Amino acid sequence: MADLSVKLCGAKMKSPLILASGIRSNNAQLLIRAGEEGAGAATSKSCSLQAREGHKNPSAVEYESYMINAIGLSNPGAQTEKEEIEFAVKNAKIPIIASVYENSPENFAKVAKIISEANPAIIELDASCPNIHMEGEMFSSSCKGASEVVKAVKRQVKNIPVSIKLAPNVPNIGEIAKESQRAGADCISAINTIPAMMIDVHARAPVLSNKYGGLSGPAIFPAALRCVNEIRNSCSLPIIGGGGVTSGEDAAAMLMAGATAVSVGTAIWKNPLAFKKINSELSSYMKKMNFEKISDIKMK
Repeated sequence: MADLSVKLCGAKMKSPLILASGIRSNNAQLLIRAGEEGAGAATSKSCSLQAREGHKNPSAVEYESYMINAIGLSNPGAQTEKEEIEFAVKNAKIPIIASVYENSPENFAKVAKIISEANPAIIELDASCPNIHMEGEMFSSSCKGASEVVKAVKRQVKNIPVSIKLAPNVPNIGEIAKESQRAGADCISAINTIPAMMIDVHARAPVLSNKYGGLSGPAIFPAALRCVNEIRNSCSLPIIGGGGVTSGEDAAAMLMAGATAVSVGTAIWKNPLAFKKINSELSSYMKKMNFEKISDIKMK
């Protein structure tokens, strides 16, 4: 039988699949459930220092090969989120990754410090959400922005690995990943959603209340592969690779591109049994290819 286990930043995972941030609410039970459904790890919904309502509905619309959303980073605030993550860490049988965001490197560090008290396996820095900016651009849009966030957090959080989540809509994602590594990042998460828009031609209006949103699902899979491979060619950090993964062969391709683990999001939104499905398909693929362990899955 194929061995699906991997190790990510010291955390042991029974499967390379990780529940992506933002797919489920901030509730600890939903993170725990991801492990029961077959995930090797689960990522919490991003939280900030203070509670945030997010955007009005409609904030997420599903299409056949993609989804577009503008949830708006709704969350209950770091202190409440810390309690949920703490409960999940103690009761889940999988590693818990805590996602955080803020409006400055200093505040990123403050929220990461609070969340670190819950002792997650990894703290993920959501530096690539279009709702937060530094000097008019996302933190992940430049080497300077990404490195400043990483440095600020690493000064405050000493004993928990930090992963920075990067955006695909940049000239050179590999250079930003390399600079993040130099700044002290322990891992790279890629990719976030792709900026997008949909219009209802009958209503003659955008489908989202926020007008613009993030594109996810199978339509962005090739772009995600390219980004992960560019990162792998530029830095030596472990990579949580994701974006449009819906099958075992998608997961295998992501691993071949250079990912250490594979993030799954929209597929879970569409099908709660997606983790079991992808694990089964990945195991079948490995058996067919005579691969005994995940590290055997490589490009020629």
